[in-house]
Amino acid sequence: MQRKAIIIGATGLVGQYLAKQLSELYDTLIVIARRPPRYINASMRFYQLNDFDNLAEVFTSVGVNHTTDAFSCLGTTKKQAGSDEAFRKVDHDYNVSFAKLCRDKGVENFFLLSSMNADLDSRFLYNRVKAETEQSIKELGFAQLVIFRPSLLLGRHKGRPLESISQKAFQLISPLVSEALPMHPISAKRVANAMAMCAHNIYERHKYLTKQVSATTTIIENKQMLAMTRVKR
Repeated sequence: MQRKAIIIGATGLVGQYLAKQLSELYDTLIVIARRPPRYINASMRFYQLNDFDNLAEVFTSVGVNHTTDAFSCLGTTKKQAGSDEAFRKVDHDYNVSFAKLCRDKGVENFFLLSSMNADLDSRFLYNRVKAETEQSIKELGFAQLVIFRPSLLLGRHKGRPLESISQKAFQLISPLVSEALPMHPISAKRVANAMAMCAHNIYERHKYLTKQVSATTTIIENKQMLAMTRVKR
């Protein structure tokens, strides 16, 4: 059976690594983004979308169905978005809209990049919106919803000077810090690796599934991602 994947957020810090891996795991990878991803190969089908308010229009032609797995690495910051409302629109509304469109097309497996501090009761907008997005997508009833909650992401962030400073400070002390600590930073590439590994497990299961599985949600915490992607010496 030919397997497809669809991804939004493929030009972001984690998404750029994940898109490359998914293009090697699936027969076809559908990428919806404002600009082309850095890495493109023959299995990718790129759909340029300048305004995600028009996402539903793209779905009329991408060919998403029950053989498609969906991935979202879409996210921003209040500073990049310009306001609380604009931030919520990207991190919550666009993600939930994408998930709804996927579910309406029969998609059973959804993989969501979230944040370690997602919390509906948090006093911080970023954490609350991440939790609200998780909850909204849970309610759609995917057969498999896998949520990834990384800590501080290591990598080049455009327009995020505070995170860049944090990363430089961590690099100085990283040899002394155990990966067993819950707040241990993680590289974007390792998060992508963990997402691809989980997708591969579900992808393999499809060869043997003969009936619809019940709706379940799995949360992959930062500590688990670090353990899954640790290089054995």
